[in-house]
Formats: sequence, C-alpha cells, structure tokens
Amino acid sequence: MPLAPLALWRRELLDTLALAWPLIVVQLAQMALPTTDVLLLGRLGPEAVAAGALAVNLYNTFLLFGVGIMSATMPMVAKQRGRMRHSVRDLRRTLRQALWVAVSVVVPMWAILWNGEPIFLALGQDPELSRRAGAFLRFLMWGLLPFFGYVALRSFLAALERPAWTLLVGLAAVPINAVLGWALIHGDFGLPELGANGPAVATAATMVFLFAGLAVVVATETRFRRYHLFGRFWQADWARYRDFWRLGLPIALMIVFETTIFNAAAFLIGLVGTEALAAHAITLQIAATAFMVPLGLSQAVTVRVGLAFGRHDSPGMAIAGWTSWGLTIAVMCVTAALMTLAPDLLLGAFLDRADPVNAGTLALARNYLAIAALFQIVDGIQAIAAGMLRGRHDTRVPMIIALLGYWGIGLTSSILLAFPFRLEGTGVWLGLALGLAVVAVLLTRRWIVLSRRPLPSTPVA
Repeated sequence: MPLAPLALWRRELLDTLALAWPLIVVQLAQMALPTTDVLLLGRLGPEAVAAGALAVNLYNTFLLFGVGIMSATMPMVAKQRGRMRHSVRDLRRTLRQALWVAVSVVVPMWAILWNGEPIFLALGQDPELSRRAGAFLRFLMWGLLPFFGYVALRSFLAALERPAWTLLVGLAAVPINAVLGWALIHGDFGLPELGANGPAVATAATMVFLFAGLAVVVATETRFRRYHLFGRFWQADWARYRDFWRLGLPIALMIVFETTIFNAAAFLIGLVGTEALAAHAITLQIAATAFMVPLGLSQAVTVRVGLAFGRHDSPGMAIAGWTSWGLTIAVMCVTAALMTLAPDLLLGAFLDRADPVNAGTLALARNYLAIAALFQIVDGIQAIAAGMLRGRHDTRVPMIIALLGYWGIGLTSSILLAFPFRLEGTGVWLGLALGLAVVAVLLTRRWIVLSRRPLPSTPVA
C-alpha cells in the first residue's frame, strides 16, 4: 500500500535525522582537534601559539581544498546506490579512484608546505616566527594524505547510510590527539620531547589513526567486507578518475571561496584594531560551532538527494531536499535566538566578563554576535542548498555563485561598510551577512530551476 504524502515527508525527516546527527557530532569532534592543539601550545607561550597559528592557517587552505575534492565520494556513491541498490563493483571503483585522487592532490601540497618558511618570509613575517612555523608545518603536513583517505571512507560510509563507525572513530581521535600532543611536548611515556612541534606530530598521527580506524572497519565488518574496497587498488579507471575531478574540483573551490572570505574579513578587522580582531575571532568561533549543524545536515541531504537522483525519482529528490531545507531553517532559528537572547553566556566562555580589561572586546563581540545571529538562517540555507545541489551532481554553477556572492558582493560590501561608511568591524560583519544571503538565495533558486527540468535519460556520472 503506497504511503500517503504526509507519511513520505515524515519518513524522510526521520531518515535524514538518523543520518545527520552522527555527521554533526563528527564535525564537532574534528573541530576539537585544532582547538586542543591551540590549548596545548598556549602553555608554551604566545610565540608558540603565534607560530602554530601561522602554520595552521596555511595548512588549512590545502586541507579544506582536499576535503572538498574528496567530498565528491559521497554524491557519486549515493547516486550509484540509488541506481543499483546492491551494487558492489561500481562502489569499489569509486572509492578506489577517490584514493587515487587523494594521492594525486597531496603530492604538490607536500612540495609547497615543505617550503613553508620561505613562503612566510616572502609574506613579510618575522624570520624567527617563520622558522618555527615552517618547522611545525614539516611535521603537520604528513597528516594530509591519511586524512583525505579518511574523508573518502567517511563519505563512503555516509553514502551507505552507516555513519555510526565514523562517529565512534572520530570521537576516539579527540582524546588520542590530546594525550599524544601533551606527551610529545614534554617527552612523557617514553616518547621524544618535541616541544612546540609535539602537537603537529600528534595531529598527523591522529589523522593516521582516523584513516586506519575506518580502513579496519570496512575491511572486517560484515556489512562492508563484501565490497573488498582495497582489492585491486592499482587497477586504473580513468573515466571515473576524470569524473571525480569534474565533480569534486568545483566543490573544493567553493569551500575555499567561503573559507578565504572569512580570512579576508579577519585581515580587514585587523586594520580596525586589536580589540576588534579579538572580538571577531571569538564571534567567528561561536558561529563556526553553530555551523556544524547545517554542515552535517548538508552532508546528509547530499546522500538523500543522491539516492533519489540515482533512482531517477524526481518527487523523492524534492522531498529529500526540501525536508532538510526546512529542518535547517528551524535549527538555525534556535541558534539565532540563543545568540540574541544570551550573548553574555556564550562570550563568557572565552573572556572573563568581570575583568575591566575585556570590556571593550566584549562590547564589540556583542555587536558582532547580534549580526551573526541575523545571518544564521542564510548561512544555514546556503550550506543546505549546496548539499542539495551536490546530491544531483550540480557543482559548477554553485561554485560560480559562491565566487560572486562571497568575493564579489560580500568582500566589496565589507570594505565599503567598514571604511567609507565608517562602520568598522560591524561593517565587515554586515558585508559577510549580505554575501551569505545572496549565495543562499541564488543556490535555492538554482535548486528550484533544476527541479522544474526533466532529468536526463542517463544521469551524469
């Protein structure tokens, strides 16, 4: 007996929540890794923190680019599962080519990051700071390849709608990173004393653990063993390799456009003053934590839409997409309300509100947090709409929309509002909000336009 329309929506909501909540927790766990490193470095003094921050800023650009490319695993596997529910060979080939792409992309990254010190010197950084940051990078960079492999396996399991193992491995990585980082800083437990480079080695080793943990799971767990994911690893599939780049490169560039606009915002606010920059960093950390919810939902909707796309099920795609879209708005309304109604509660986690030294920073942070509350909804919408479009393998136009919205409108508005209109840091945040709003509207419009078109007889790879 066919389900009534309301029952279809209810089932989709439950399926989406079941898939999304482990992915959200995994994202939060991954945020804990660099936070732990900063806390450990903070005990060694401001110079260690500054060198680590300088290294991580460069490193993260490459990390996020690679993660964007590897994220193509999810829509590709989901579409193949939707087309043939019990497919084994196609899924194995896709995962194999994902690992090939990981190797392809990481080699030039290693070559660049190995030369971090001269890069920092060319950017006008202090020579001693550049030396320390370059040394930090030479340890940290080796974690890129296992992490990209981990992202591929994580995406594979998410597309199979089996995220529980990813959750367990991701949560286990947090204490491993913390204990190993501390031990390598001080030379405890028989490990070498590496000082400020200890957290870099610990993070790289933790990324090896993430990949190895999921690799053991897919190789031994009954439900995944039948795929033989690492069998015939050296067998080429050049058509699928090209398809992976065709789908993943725009995703990577879109992520870089979004990430770097916030880096540019930090630079602009730095021109305003130290208090403004500190307030910006705190507010951005709060907003980034809240963003993990729509980010996890966007990964879930990519899978749900991708399954329907593989089945050539237009109504199923619409239900999957709009269910997550509405759910995201509801969740972001809650986070916006929290930022609006309890700003001191959130800011008090970062600064002592009783200390008069922090009064100026707190006042600015309250202003920025009020604007962050306003753009919570559009920030969530742009994330979920991008995930919806990735599920139906539409990534090139969203990339162009991101470039236009973030850098064309967001950055330009931030500069104009901050300086000619003299709104300073508040103007930068208003410009960011405007850019996010434009991207959210255009991506949603793109989804609506594509939804009105008939699906091709053979879906794109």
